[in-house]
Amino acid sequence: MAKKIAIVEDDPDQRSNYIDAITRKGYSVTAYSNRLEALAGFERELPDLVILDIILGDEVDAGFEICRDLLAKSPSLPVIFLTERIAEIDKISGLRLGAWDYLPKPISLDYLAERISSLLRINEARGQGSGSGTSAKLVGDLSLDQEALLVSWRNQPINLSGTEFRMLAKLVRMPGHAVSYDTLMAATMQSLVTNNTINTHMRNIRKKFESIDPDFSCIKSEYGFGYRWTSK
Repeated sequence: MAKKIAIVEDDPDQRSNYIDAITRKGYSVTAYSNRLEALAGFERELPDLVILDIILGDEVDAGFEICRDLLAKSPSLPVIFLTERIAEIDKISGLRLGAWDYLPKPISLDYLAERISSLLRINEARGQGSGSGTSAKLVGDLSLDQEALLVSWRNQPINLSGTEFRMLAKLVRMPGHAVSYDTLMAATMQSLVTNNTINTHMRNIRKKFESIDPDFSCIKSEYGFGYRWTSK
């Protein structure tokens, strides 16, 4: 069965172009033009991945509101922001909400389709890996399975986005060694990445660990350079 992609975009020409490009890749596409229409659609059925513009009509933060509502329903749902709002504060806001990617307009339709395929593969591998029994790297209390993209801390699963997983994998590859901002930026596989973007991702990762272990302190900041993973 074809994966279901939802697009929330108020510009009819852009919406039509996205639909055509994604449909050609074999996906089932549903499109919405405003926040209320999208929320009503998501109440009926959740898709496998969502693409959101931020400004919808007169609502300047509609995409952020939709993302917050979606991830409250399904925390592991891949969400992509596709927007002309490329200020750093906007990207940080999107990442803090839990978006998997933040892409600027205009965008190559082929690139957009490949990002969708990539994120869906990651999400599918995580679902299949939950009971696959594949070998995982153990770093103290951390278990990290790079085949299934699964992470657990003290035998409790942690739900990381694809970007967060790749960054954590870089960080724990050599415990105790500092990992530079440039290395972590490359791991995100995103555009518009700055040091502050990396800091935001790291705060999100820390919070997810702290939600199951309030004493978690293995991710250390190296001021002006990057981060390191240390044993407690």
